[in-house]
Amino acid sequence: MGKITSYVSRTVFMAIALTLLVFLALDFIFGLISQLENVNEHYTAYEAFRYMLFTMPRRLYDYIPYTCLIGCLAGLGLLASSSELVIIRAAGVSVKRIAWMALRPALVFILLATIVGEFVAPYTEQMADNRRHFLRYNATQKAPQNMWNREGNEFMYVNAVLPNGVVYGLTRYKFNDQHQLQSASFSKQATYQDNYWQEEEISITYLDKDSVRTEVIPSRRWETNLTPTLFNILVVSPEDISMRNLHYYIDYLHKQNLASSTYSLAFWKKTLQPLTTAALVLVAISFIFGPLRSVTMGQRIFTGVVLGIGFMLLQRLLGPSSLVFGFPPLIAVMIPITLCVVLGVYLLDRAR
Repeated sequence: MGKITSYVSRTVFMAIALTLLVFLALDFIFGLISQLENVNEHYTAYEAFRYMLFTMPRRLYDYIPYTCLIGCLAGLGLLASSSELVIIRAAGVSVKRIAWMALRPALVFILLATIVGEFVAPYTEQMADNRRHFLRYNATQKAPQNMWNREGNEFMYVNAVLPNGVVYGLTRYKFNDQHQLQSASFSKQATYQDNYWQEEEISITYLDKDSVRTEVIPSRRWETNLTPTLFNILVVSPEDISMRNLHYYIDYLHKQNLASSTYSLAFWKKTLQPLTTAALVLVAISFIFGPLRSVTMGQRIFTGVVLGIGFMLLQRLLGPSSLVFGFPPLIAVMIPITLCVVLGVYLLDRAR
């Protein structure tokens, strides 16, 4: 039994690994081509190549659930095409046992995705985005992304953020309790120093009741709850933030009485991604013993791609729907997973 378990697990593992390698290679090539379209004097071809390298951990994390799905279909499908699954079943191995043999290598990739998604991808993605935004800011003095934040009656906008506690192009708008604009300021640069920010080269416009006046000062101190960590969170999209930082930022938003649904949705997606991957693998295993028992390899891979796209579209539909209609993000994340588990268990039960 040990040799059978090792053989099935090894076959599925190699199929998943090969599928992941193909996905990453294609994504890297097309992503690099896309980045080269934005090359200029500051953002060179080398910087574009470096950006793609730094974003590869995030891409690996995103692809693992779907490569596990297609890899399991391909690996078990190969065994089914050569009648090896029939021989294994004839040897008295149950469907549940074979399902566990196929799930074991997927667990390795689930563990890999968890480690990369929590400890590697958030930091490499942040470094990549920080570097790209900084280079583009130097070239045009206007970053392509708009990073807004609110704290009490003050709104702030940042052009570029460096990971060492330096921000460029800081604009602050202060409102009174009647939502009337009191002042607007622009600082060329702000540096974090011992629980406060030191702004430099500031231009301030005051809107009084009957007049508007402008003041230019070399520097000033800015007391705020915003830390470099929080600013760095603003650089990347919620899906690219670690679970720890998502929880940290959600808590900050709650303290500021701000909506946190978008970040809560990203938090639950990342938290439940291991369950997502396991559910997709379960569906793949059930398809091999059910509808895809005697079809060609091409049909199995096509089915896996269609199923993966359908799952992704359902997630992307339910996620924004939870934000619009106000139901908990956890429910939006759990619905596709539950559907996959129910379908997989039903098909496996029929295959007994």
